[in-house]
Amino acid sequence: MSARPAASILVALLLAPSAHAATAAPVPTALYQELHWRQIGPYRAGWATSVAGLTDDPRMYYFGAAGGGVWRTTNAGQTWQPLMQHESAAAVGAIAIAPSNPRVLYVGTGQEGMRYDLMSGDGVFRSDDAGETWKHAGLEATRHIGAILIDPRDPDRVLVAAIGHAFGPNPERGVYLTTDGGRRWQPVLQAGDSVGAVDLASDPSEPRVVYAALWQMRLHPWLDYFQPQIGSGSGIYRSTDGGSHWTRLESGLPQGRVGRIGLAVASKSRGRIAYAVVAVGPGPAGGGGLYRTSDGGDHWEHVNADASLGNAYFGRMTVAPDDPNTVYVMGQSIQRSRDGGRHFEVMRGSPGGDDYHHLWINPRDPRAMIAGSDQGAAVSLDGGATWSSWYNQPTGQFYHLAADDRFPYHIYS
Repeated sequence: MSARPAASILVALLLAPSAHAATAAPVPTALYQELHWRQIGPYRAGWATSVAGLTDDPRMYYFGAAGGGVWRTTNAGQTWQPLMQHESAAAVGAIAIAPSNPRVLYVGTGQEGMRYDLMSGDGVFRSDDAGETWKHAGLEATRHIGAILIDPRDPDRVLVAAIGHAFGPNPERGVYLTTDGGRRWQPVLQAGDSVGAVDLASDPSEPRVVYAALWQMRLHPWLDYFQPQIGSGSGIYRSTDGGSHWTRLESGLPQGRVGRIGLAVASKSRGRIAYAVVAVGPGPAGGGGLYRTSDGGDHWEHVNADASLGNAYFGRMTVAPDDPNTVYVMGQSIQRSRDGGRHFEVMRGSPGGDDYHHLWINPRDPRAMIAGSDQGAAVSLDGGATWSSWYNQPTGQFYHLAADDRFPYHIYS
């Protein structure tokens, strides 16, 4: 047989299945119309990226999951209700409740931590009925959102910290401002297509003073999990007009190639007392750890040189609402300092879980708080002495599933 007929026969054989598939009748709907999705568990929580609570109701809290949308409890964590389960993004990076109207919620989608398997998002979503229904509020090209800050007097005035594309440059990053509830957004702080914003902080008693953390980071499709995410574009900025204009702060802060920065402002300090936890990489930058300012950011003091306080995977911190010298830093445990950051003790950690990402404390009752970790969200009503369970949130992230040949079959994950 010549080469030409043999090739013709081979091509015909390769094309035959495609031609058959193209003309095959569709599967009758009667064969699968009775099939429905059902939850089979386990009720084991996964990564809770961001948490928030209601100041007037110590029983109601929210958390955003890395891959499970938004959840709400009305009984201090005894049971959880899924919200935002049918929107265009499942990964949550930030969640905020409007102080002037607790029924107004904003959610920023896309995971904010540094991982090679990050899930991207679809911008900002807003709810006007405590999370029952949602509407898309723009910024879909930002991909990963690290923080949301709502003006305590106006639920329509909102700042968003957008990290941007984790695996490449894009211009939709930095700090954005809306004054009409998300219908229009204005970029107010940008530093190039490779520098995003990861955190925002202010004192509700003086919302005109706002701090922002920019972060230069770039991940790659290959495994660079231990590559420092640092750059000269990272730094702390301050606004004195509610976020419209910004100034970079430098006095006392590390310079050069800096990593992720976490921010927190002491309540009732009118923005003058603030903390920053700074991650740095190898090189001349130096000075990782915790910084504090007592003059509104004009000068910073390096109060703790423990470089492990700064981390690209964590990076968030909280100041106790009733004590400007009590500060909490997230990490493999929740660490607490009672002397302005000079000394720390472990408040919560293994064997109760590790890798904590966010802590919200009720400003009207500091005993009430919610923590978000890799193991889920947990609520405490006694200042952290006891916590609710995270075995009641089916948000665990699974990487593989299999079933055996038994009847009924067993499922493995």
